[in-house]
Amino acid sequence: MKRTVTKLADGRELIYFDEQDDAVRDAPDRRELPPPPPASQLRYDPLLDEWVAVAVHRQTRTFLPPADQCPLCPSTADRLSEIPAASYDVAVFENRFPALSQRIADEPAAVTPFTEIRPGLGRCEVVCFTDDHHAAFASLPPGRVRTVVDALADRTAALSALPGVEQVFCFENRGVEIGVTLHHPHGQVYAYPFVTPRTRKMLAAARRHHDRTGGNLYADVLAAERAAGDRVVAANEHWTAYVPAAARWPFEVHVAPHRPAPDLPALGDAERDAFGPLYLDLLRRFDALFDLPMPYIAAWHQAPVRIDRELGHLHLQLFSIRRAADKLKYLAGSESGMDVFINDIAPERAADLLRAG
Repeated sequence: MKRTVTKLADGRELIYFDEQDDAVRDAPDRRELPPPPPASQLRYDPLLDEWVAVAVHRQTRTFLPPADQCPLCPSTADRLSEIPAASYDVAVFENRFPALSQRIADEPAAVTPFTEIRPGLGRCEVVCFTDDHHAAFASLPPGRVRTVVDALADRTAALSALPGVEQVFCFENRGVEIGVTLHHPHGQVYAYPFVTPRTRKMLAAARRHHDRTGGNLYADVLAAERAAGDRVVAANEHWTAYVPAAARWPFEVHVAPHRPAPDLPALGDAERDAFGPLYLDLLRRFDALFDLPMPYIAAWHQAPVRIDRELGHLHLQLFSIRRAADKLKYLAGSESGMDVFINDIAPERAADLLRAG
């Protein structure tokens, strides 16, 4: 894989990941762009001990443009996009409308004695999986999935080294039902200046388990699921895909490496190669459930940059809000108000349906 770093017209970084070593990436960005926006605000919620990002510039971000105006397609003589090249394999660039960035304008003051405000230090990147606007991740060849995994590992390592970054999150949103604003196949990477609330909960549970048993909680849960087998959807030598016994979403699968690893950079070549075929099979099973494209979120859970790395266990959480061909799972009163999920489909039934797909 060849890695080429360049700059867009407004100074944002663009990185090409090419599968051919002789690829030449010298096309300049010929657009006239305003400077990138300053970092957002982070406001502390003392009632939940959590940070909330306030990024008002994102209100004007691009929203569902037609295919001939897609900013993620390659540039042409008649239309300039975020990707100056005429074609590409995988491209990663700094988000033009970031929730977090390194561009700190000032230090805001607290709005109350209980609500600290600080700059939204971090970074947000867009990961374009292919230059084909009409493709989907499920239609990529296994070799391209390996390139994507290598690119995400590269970005995880690079963003983990930035000042103030505490956690790196790689993810893909697919489908307007999920809230996608660009149809082109792409994912994102967020570098947070704190450990996220979900990860803090997982680490706290893992720490209690380790103190009690000496084991790694996720590794022990994975071993138990593999031994039970009734919720396992697919597996190979290095990975297992299973529906969690307490799945929150109608269709939710964890894809986990058998060897505990804290993050994507820690995966070996054999593990990276083995991920693609299994994951592509799983995505196709999702689409086959109702014979239509399944909206989903694919979220890589990685250990924090500095703390509790020994408690983490890399895994991908794939889930959909679709519970039937004509029904979606909405986060209503119990879920949104109290964080208590109510699942309409038994995890064992979901596993059966996915295995049959």
